[in-house]
Amino acid sequence: MGNSAAIIFSEVSRHFGDVKAVDNVSMEVRDGEFFSMLGPSGSGKTTCLRLIAGFDRPTSGRLEVFGQDVSDLPPYERPVNTVFQDYALFPHMTVGENIAYGLMIKKVDKVTRTKRANEMLDLVRLPGLAGRKPSQLSGGQRQRVALARALINEPKVLLLDEPLGALDLKLRQQMQVELKNIQREVGITFVFVTHDQEEALTMSDRIAVFNLGRIDQIGSPTEIYEHPATSFVAGFVGVSNLVSGEVAKRITGSTERFSVRPEKIHLAPASEKPDKDAFGALGTVRDVVYLGLYTRYLVELEGGGDLVVVEQNQDATSMDALKTKGQSVQLLWKREHNRRLEG
Repeated sequence: MGNSAAIIFSEVSRHFGDVKAVDNVSMEVRDGEFFSMLGPSGSGKTTCLRLIAGFDRPTSGRLEVFGQDVSDLPPYERPVNTVFQDYALFPHMTVGENIAYGLMIKKVDKVTRTKRANEMLDLVRLPGLAGRKPSQLSGGQRQRVALARALINEPKVLLLDEPLGALDLKLRQQMQVELKNIQREVGITFVFVTHDQEEALTMSDRIAVFNLGRIDQIGSPTEIYEHPATSFVAGFVGVSNLVSGEVAKRITGSTERFSVRPEKIHLAPASEKPDKDAFGALGTVRDVVYLGLYTRYLVELEGGGDLVVVEQNQDATSMDALKTKGQSVQLLWKREHNRRLEG
């Protein structure tokens, strides 16, 4: 992975009337990395993707692709290609023709086009399907054809706009692994837009978490999950217990807001006391949800507030888990798992 920048946003904004869809965003996407823009609907991630593609232009700021200011360049003059959620394949063309379409526009000869289209089909693990029509393919296969069609033009950057959104869960998880493998194989920069935190955590080298047109945090999946910078990131990426005010004071001695992940908390008998490296909170188990792989407990704390606890079911059965409902427990977690939060 090169460390030179593929894309640089310098104080980029995009306003639609009074709406600040993108609000003074600065970020750098490195050459050859799988970079995800993650956030809820309306957070600005798709607008940023459209700005890179050239489908939209910044209201202010500067946008560079490989050192070139592209703010005024039309989409077809940029070294980027986009894969959309709806794939946008031509129904009357075969798979091979769909993939080779970009080369046909560039007047590449037919023999070369066919050869390159077949190479692309091998890359996306669909050998021998060049003669089929898109309607004869499954959703996952159509997704791969759209990918092959974008990659045949040898873009320096591939933009992916929620490309797995239409697939069912199992296929989506399979395609996450495939996409990451294909990205490693072709070695180009992938910029991926998603609202799905698991997708971003699974595939990305780095993630930018968007919130209301701005970026709250950029970091590796581990950094974003284990060290969320803001309350928004802690709440949006994974499940977090956000604690502040009087409840926080009873636990830590300070009213400062903190977060602790449910899987870091251990359920112990009420009589057990926290040691010097741990925090403890007494409470009553109000709700138990047995989910096979793990059990989720909602524990109401003495004096108000509640915490969610998740424990893996290594030995416990659903009967064991459900028996804890109504019991008094001591919640214990290491001090190092508390995260102080801004905002």
